[in-house]
Parts: sequence; structure tokens; C-alpha cells
Amino acid sequence: MNSLPTYEVKIFVGLRVGYSETINNFQTVIDICQNYCNEIRLCVTVTPTTFVYVNANEPGAIIGLINYPRFPSTEEDICNKAIRLAEILKEQLQQQRVSIMTPNETIMIGESE
Repeated sequence: MNSLPTYEVKIFVGLRVGYSETINNFQTVIDICQNYCNEIRLCVTVTPTTFVYVNANEPGAIIGLINYPRFPSTEEDICNKAIRLAEILKEQLQQQRVSIMTPNETIMIGESE
């Protein structure tokens, strides 16, 4: 048995392109994550979700990163990988903003970043 302190980071990203009616395919999120994981040797989870807000809703995805005991990392390293993946998702999915939730804070990458 192998264990280490738990550390989890989640990325929240919508699938609607900007404010249009165009919706990205969920498989596109998986493909983007797969490319990133292949590039840096990482494992993530990709879970479908629905964002419900005032007078509307849209499909989205939650991407999870953990401190995996087989390949331990520092909290800073996990967070940095999540931020980089969020930036890639924001750009490739044409999002206005993407949120990254850590145990201590939620970071929003917005339109001007």
C-alpha cells in the first residue's frame, strides 16, 4: 500500500463557444486533455457536467488532477499543470473564462489573461 497527503485540483470549463449558440463536442475536451497528458506524462479525469445559471444553462466538463501516489507531485506542481491545461482548454474551446478550484482558492482565467 502506498499513500501520501491528498491534494486535488479541478478545472471547470463550459462547452459553449463564447456567447454563441455553438457547442463544442465533449470528445474535444477529452482529446485536448489526452494531448496534454501525452505531452507531459500526466493522468486526469474528465467528467461531463451542466452549468445552470440565471435564465440559461450549458454543458461543460470538470477536469480533475490529484496527487497520485504512484507518481507523487508537489501541490505547486499539480496546480501549475492545472493552470496550464486550463489555459489550453480556454483557448482551444474558445471560452471567455475557465475556473480552477484548489483546496484553498478558486482561480479564474478570464478574457484578458
